[in-house]
Amino acid sequence: MTSAELVQARPIDRPVVGSRRRRRSLLPYLLLAPALTFLAAFTYWPLLQAMLSSLSTRRRVNDAGGFAGLDNYQRLLADTDFHSAALNNLLYAAGTVVPSIAIALAFALALRESTRLNAVFRAMFFFPTLVPMVAASALFIFILLPDIGLLDHYLDKLVPHSVNWLGDPRYALASLMALTVWKNAGYYMLFFLAGLQGISRDAEEAATIEGATVAQRLWYVTLPLLGPTTAFVVVIALINAITQVDHVIVMTQGGPNNATSLLLYYIYQQAHEYYDLGKATAATVLSLAVLLAISLTSLRTMERGVHYEK
Repeated sequence: MTSAELVQARPIDRPVVGSRRRRRSLLPYLLLAPALTFLAAFTYWPLLQAMLSSLSTRRRVNDAGGFAGLDNYQRLLADTDFHSAALNNLLYAAGTVVPSIAIALAFALALRESTRLNAVFRAMFFFPTLVPMVAASALFIFILLPDIGLLDHYLDKLVPHSVNWLGDPRYALASLMALTVWKNAGYYMLFFLAGLQGISRDAEEAATIEGATVAQRLWYVTLPLLGPTTAFVVVIALINAITQVDHVIVMTQGGPNNATSLLLYYIYQQAHEYYDLGKATAATVLSLAVLLAISLTSLRTMERGVHYEK
C-alpha cells in the first residue's frame, strides 16, 4: 500500500476507533447501572423521604401535611422519653460493643491455628449468629424466666434468690446486653480471624527472639497490626447497637418503665403506636447522622492505622 493510500485510510479508521473508546468508557457505567438503580430506589430515595417527612406536619404515611420546619426536632429534643431512649442506647452500646469485641478477639486468638479441632470450635462459636434474633429472644425468655427458668434453676443451687431478670428495671437492660453479646461475638470473631491471617509471623517471631512475653507480643505487636480490623469491627458493632430492635419487641417491649426502650424502638412507637410520623422521622434522621459520623470517624482511623505487608 502506498503512502497516499494510507493517508486516505486514516480518516476512515478514526471514527471506528473513537466509537470503540466511547463504548469502553461507557461499559463500567452500564455494569454499575443496575446496582446504582437499586441503591437509589431503596436507599437514597427513602432517606430523602425521611428527611422531608421530618420537616412536615404529617401524622401518618398517607397524610398530606404541611411544612413544619424544625418543629419536629424541637419536640423531639424536648421529649423525656427520647432522652431516656438515647441514654439507654448509650448504655446498651457500651455494654455490648466492648464485651463482644473482647470475647471475639479472645476467640480469634485462641483459634488462630487452622486445625480440625479449631474448625469445630469456630463453627460452635459462630452458630449463634445464624439464629434469628426473634428465635434467640424466645430462647432467652425461657432461660430468664423468674424461679422456673434455666438460669434461676442453676443459680438456686448456689445461692437462693429470686430475680425477675426481664421485669426488674435494674436487670432488664443487662439481660438484653447478654443476649446481644452471645449472638454477635462469633460474628465479630470472623473478622479478627481474617485480620490475624494477614499479619506476618516475622514481627511476632522477632519479638519472641528479643525476649518479649506473650502479653507483650499481644500488646505491642498483634493489637497494633489489628488496628484497621478493630476499627471496622467497632463500626459494625455500633451500627448493630443502634439498629437492632427485634429482641426489645419480643422480650420487654421497652419496659419495665422504659428501662429497655432503645432509639429504634422509640421510633417504632412514635410511628406505629402514637401516629407521630414527623417526630419518628426526625429521630430517624438524627440516628442516621450519628451513624454517619461514627462511620466517617472509623474510616479516618483505618486510614491512619497500621498497614502491613506479607
